[in-house]
Amino acid sequence: MKHVENERLKLLVNALDRASTTCLTVGVAGPLAAAVYNLNGFGEAIETRKLTIGLLGWLSTAVILHLCGRYVLRWLKP
Repeated sequence: MKHVENERLKLLVNALDRASTTCLTVGVAGPLAAAVYNLNGFGEAIETRKLTIGLLGWLSTAVILHLCGRYVLRWLKP
């Protein structure tokens, strides 16, 4: 039965890691690319302070989700 529990934990960890990657892509890489390449006037329309706060929020969310996944890995049974 421990093998089934271990596999379920691995699925949970994978889901958390995918969520953290999504947060990084959508919340950090997307807005940065839009600001750098001035897509649809995004670089001119948004204040640097607001962009920085948003990026830090998404980045911290991604880090927290990733660390939660690493924490759950400790529950695996040998």
